[in-house]
Amino acid sequence: MASDGLANEWIVRVVGVNPGTVRAWRRRFPEDGLKKFGAVAPGRGRKPVIPESKIAEIVELTRFSKPEGATQWSVRSMAARAGVSPTQVQRIWAARGLKPHLVETFKLSTDLNCDEKLIDVCGLYLDPPENAIALCMDEKTSIQALDRSQPSLPLKQGRGETMTHDYMRNGATTLFAALEVATGKVIGTCVPKHRHDEFLVFLKTTEKEAPKGLEVHLIIDNYATHKHAEVKSWLGKHPRFHLHFTPTSSSWLNLVERWFRDLTERALRRGVFHSVPELIEKIKEYIQINNENPKPFIWTATADSILEKVSRGRVALQAIKQN
Repeated sequence: MASDGLANEWIVRVVGVNPGTVRAWRRRFPEDGLKKFGAVAPGRGRKPVIPESKIAEIVELTRFSKPEGATQWSVRSMAARAGVSPTQVQRIWAARGLKPHLVETFKLSTDLNCDEKLIDVCGLYLDPPENAIALCMDEKTSIQALDRSQPSLPLKQGRGETMTHDYMRNGATTLFAALEVATGKVIGTCVPKHRHDEFLVFLKTTEKEAPKGLEVHLIIDNYATHKHAEVKSWLGKHPRFHLHFTPTSSSWLNLVERWFRDLTERALRRGVFHSVPELIEKIKEYIQINNENPKPFIWTATADSILEKVSRGRVALQAIKQN
């Protein structure tokens, strides 16, 4: 534009830079041409506010130390410790993906037969046997019938529904549930307790509900109730039932736990129940609606991919114990 005879003011408006930039580049062009275009001259540009050694110190402290009297660093406590501003700490953490205020939970199974059980259960999900039905079964215990101490206020424009933080307990129930892996349908029964007697009753209910002529594969945890002598005796008389135990501390492997979460979020957490029978009716209603339009949970993780992650976790834990 300058070679075409255009004034600096016009170039500024067209290119979208400030007048000083246009004047500077026009002044340098006769001497340097375009060879050094975009290069920052020595001594120019913004100087680092924090030296690399200080940044390394902050990262090291964040990852491998704790502040006195607390379990994690905050931007202010780290700023006071490192002698920088909280904003600078925040920028350093953000640039490196450090989030000391968050914690993720995990638990590696100590089951001696963990790998074998995991492969067995994943096999049922990914390659179910023919002429059989796979059911994920578990108990959801101590479901409380909670009533709020004061009536809730309804939703309105500009404000969500409100309810009191405190509550009154009106009893509790236990839900035995079996989720059909292929369809998402649920067999469920509410009982006062969760002993082997109640489990036997639920097994008999499952026997009636499961289609005749099909093998029944039950995926369950290692709760002692499921291994009671009377339960084993009943199973011996009903050979079409096959139990598949998940590894200890591996409730995530049982798909019915995922269904329990939906039940809690959609029907129980914000519910108000004046009695246990009222709570049970709500649970029955949810199961009925679920079975009218069931949607299965699709399992995609292979046993090999899970075992690989478990192996890495074991190596990491071992390294921490050794240190």
